[in-house]
Amino acid sequence: MNPSPRAVDRRSALRAGAGAAIVGAFTTGCSDDEGGARPAGSSTPPPSASAAAAARPGKPRPAPAPRAFPGQPVQIESGPRARPQVALTFHGQGDPKIATTLLGEAEKAGARVTVLAVGSWLDEQPAMARRILDGGHELGNHTQHHIDISAMDESEAYAEITGCADRLRRLTGSIGTWFRPSRAQYATPLVQKLARQAGYPHVLSYDVDSLDFTSPGASAVTRNVTGQIRNGSVVSLHFGYADTVAALPVLLAELERRRLRAVTTTELLI
Repeated sequence: MNPSPRAVDRRSALRAGAGAAIVGAFTTGCSDDEGGARPAGSSTPPPSASAAAAARPGKPRPAPAPRAFPGQPVQIESGPRARPQVALTFHGQGDPKIATTLLGEAEKAGARVTVLAVGSWLDEQPAMARRILDGGHELGNHTQHHIDISAMDESEAYAEITGCADRLRRLTGSIGTWFRPSRAQYATPLVQKLARQAGYPHVLSYDVDSLDFTSPGASAVTRNVTGQIRNGSVVSLHFGYADTVAALPVLLAELERRRLRAVTTTELLI
């Protein structure tokens, strides 16, 4: 049975209030991600999942490796439309306290996400790699320096891909499950070829753009996603932006209302 509109509205309002409260704790901090407004910082402590994972004895298992999906194109924008599942994918860069807050919000809602991390960010915040994986999420490659890979020559572009892959391998035992080009929704044929040479059978694009990096306001971020999202959608979001922090609880509540389950991109395609 579907929940009553009043119950759904109340739950959405409560989550929206939680998002606003979280944003209130942030102050401006990190450098630009996509050339839009500046991300914000936070004093929120990491969620309990990270502490629980750190307390587990033994060496962590290597992270999953990339895999080929027969029947899928080299460049993947979305998953199957027949199942009520979606993939929330985050460009991994910015203040790690905001990142852990967003991960914690997803985990409280039972959502798993895909994080495409920038290699230079991992150099500065190496603990974030294991935090992402220990939360049940997926970790991938978003180039080493997050500059326009489409404008590079072959050797420069390959170095951007393999540079981040090397960081991921050192930190997690894997080059990451996915590659997404920097500052581009779609990879050029050259970048697709170089990604395959680096060990990624597919390039991950998306069919829903939240435009959160433009800092349009939390309501606009939510509308941008909910107005387009459907079964199989891959959504582009970003760490490091206050609008994203405020929008995520509302977005997760709306996914629940629509009976859409947020899973990793690999889970979406299996």
